[in-house]
Amino acid sequence: MKNLNEIRAKYQQQYQEKIARPRIVVGLGTCGIAAGGDKVMQAIKEQVAARGLDVDIDFSSCIGMCYREPMVEIALAGAPSVLYGDIFADKVEKLLESHIVNKTPVYEWAAFQIPGSATPYEGIDIMDKSSYYEKQVRSVTSRLGRTNPESIVDYIATGGYEGIEKALGMDRLGVIEEVKKSGLRGRGGGGFPTGTKWSFVYGAQGDKKYAVCNADEGDPGAFMDRSVLEGDPHSVLEGMMIGGYAIGADEGYIYCRAEYPLAIKRLNMAIAQAEEHGLLGDNILDSGFNFRIKIKAGAGAFVCGEETALLNSIEGLRGMPRVRPPFPAHKGLFGKPTVLNNVETYANVPFIIRNGGDWYAAMGTEKSKGSKVFCLTGKVNNTGLMEVPMGITLREIIFSIGGGIQDNRPFKAVQSGGPSGGCIPTAHLDTPIDYDSLGALGAIMGSGGLVVMDETTCMVDVAKFFLNFTQLESCGKCTPCREGTKRMLEILQKICDGKGEMEDIDTLERLCRVIKSSALCGLGQTCPNPIATTLRYFKDEYIAHIKDHRCPAGVCAALLQYTILADKCTGCGACLRACPAGAISGEKKEPHKIDTELCIKCGGCIQKCKFDAIVKA
Repeated sequence: MKNLNEIRAKYQQQYQEKIARPRIVVGLGTCGIAAGGDKVMQAIKEQVAARGLDVDIDFSSCIGMCYREPMVEIALAGAPSVLYGDIFADKVEKLLESHIVNKTPVYEWAAFQIPGSATPYEGIDIMDKSSYYEKQVRSVTSRLGRTNPESIVDYIATGGYEGIEKALGMDRLGVIEEVKKSGLRGRGGGGFPTGTKWSFVYGAQGDKKYAVCNADEGDPGAFMDRSVLEGDPHSVLEGMMIGGYAIGADEGYIYCRAEYPLAIKRLNMAIAQAEEHGLLGDNILDSGFNFRIKIKAGAGAFVCGEETALLNSIEGLRGMPRVRPPFPAHKGLFGKPTVLNNVETYANVPFIIRNGGDWYAAMGTEKSKGSKVFCLTGKVNNTGLMEVPMGITLREIIFSIGGGIQDNRPFKAVQSGGPSGGCIPTAHLDTPIDYDSLGALGAIMGSGGLVVMDETTCMVDVAKFFLNFTQLESCGKCTPCREGTKRMLEILQKICDGKGEMEDIDTLERLCRVIKSSALCGLGQTCPNPIATTLRYFKDEYIAHIKDHRCPAGVCAALLQYTILADKCTGCGACLRACPAGAISGEKKEPHKIDTELCIKCGGCIQKCKFDAIVKA
């Protein structure tokens, strides 16, 4: 395909004809499938065939509202499309009967109504009827839920590959300068200016250069990269092509963890489609530019998210960080100059080249430009994926987009940046989301995971949870990380068991400083963050565990004691029957008692008691 304009016009016509037809679209990202979306799709196909309905059936990816999966969109001619949430297979018959046959939407099932049938590129925010999207922007995520991720027709029809076409008409330095002008910083966590990184590789000496995409997303509760790869794989390919052209590379690698089979499947399909259309391979668009992309499936080691460990893994070596310098920009993959960015960074690039660096720089803050994709999980009502402008506050994300805390409990903290991030308390809810502001609080942007915690969360236990993760994932190469994380974890376990001493707090603080300043790679340097921030903002909880032998949140089992209140106990026996350890005794209609020596503190008795007669302290 040498004439992209000709094929684009053809595909735009096909796309417009498709969205003008009556259609049913099922969300089939990983979250949708896990919730039962594949069963919903099968039920829809059966109902449409049985009734002989004149309606097209299509699928898309995660639209971001993971808390409402499985999701189904229905669009009929002359009426706004309606997006339905929590549509399971047993609801399909009624939904089609009402909405398709009788032309009456089932509004009580609707997530929200989508105005018109406009594409994301006609200047209309198709999500503007939902409070979940009210404060969001749609750039990297603009095609998610709106196009079929396995169709290059949909991608090209909605502006796809216009970025590489425009870039190939510019000189390589001009492309780099446009990215610099945008202010785009690496979205993988480090926040290094993307254009500057590209210029280093452009200026490096070498007969071969590589562009590598880090898709080894491993933070607990993070699924930003997976969602983009599943929902818009061509955008990542196009961003890599532009990056490869800018630095003088003719080959790229996507390092994607094997636990993302759907993402890998759709990436392989996208690569094959792009090659078939002459958009990958030799002499792309008659420009003389050659570029090919390969996929390397990672084995799931968290440390391979560190760029030099990732490069080692691609080369077939053990995934362990390298000593730097030399940096990958000068000696990277197979010893050649290499640019390495993450999924979201590359996915931003086609929009920047297509719309201009000034367009992107108009969003965000002075030092943190553009938008950022986040995953919101934990004790929040609306868990899911979102894209917001840099500078939005934590309060807006958690309470406006996230819908507040589950069961109306008080907010306690949010963990930003995964296991290498920090816990941010209520006092800093109005902190703007940008690299510098989060860094000042002792947290990091990370790749974009936000885990919300309420009053039932023990902050010492949270620190232990994240440190346990990083200790297990440490490659063991350097002593500060290998031994330091183990020592800190032992101390945290000691505190949670009620055996801590006040000196342990000083030891933890000292270990945090030493490991942060001496570990070899980013995993070791940032793994003390959860401990450092919980000590900074929640030291009183550590003191309560040590001095009072009490867990304020009632989480640490070794510090808990279950008691039956005699004035509330009716002797119904529900708790006695629920106790797996035989720790509860008592006669029928008489107050029961708990033997604290036998009690395993499972909480089963509290769950079964209907009279609030059992307390833990």
